[in-house]
Amino acid sequence: MRRAALIAGVLAGLFFAGAAGAVQPDEVLSDSALETRAREISAELRCLVCQNQSIDDSDADLARDLRVLVRERLVAGDTDQQVVDYIVARYGEFVLLKPSFTGRNALLWGTPVLLLLAGGAYLLLRGRRNDSKKPIPLSAEESEKLARLLQQRE
Repeated sequence: MRRAALIAGVLAGLFFAGAAGAVQPDEVLSDSALETRAREISAELRCLVCQNQSIDDSDADLARDLRVLVRERLVAGDTDQQVVDYIVARYGEFVLLKPSFTGRNALLWGTPVLLLLAGGAYLLLRGRRNDSKKPIPLSAEESEKLARLLQQRE
């Protein structure tokens, strides 16, 4: 029984070890509600060094600076949206792990769809063009000439 509890404890520790991410103990806010909000915001922001991790998961110095900045803004009384807007204003929309769909980036979002549609149209038209090229039958004179050539070859 004791051994099972120990194994369960170790497994639980390993399972929840990733939840802390790269947040250092000196970054954690004493107000648990603010800390929860900071974690939620940090999970949505991209580390500009790692680029495929949130700032909460990254050990990069810039990610740490962004985590601290998020917490400072929350302590100053900003709403979650104000904090995100502040970070985006300073670093651009690339800092968002899930950028929003706007008129400015519509072409970026729509390009894959446009390319698929253009490729499909090309293949469709190309297929139709090949179907319309039916062989033209030989004239009587051409048939006789072909027959003579084939007889000479034998």
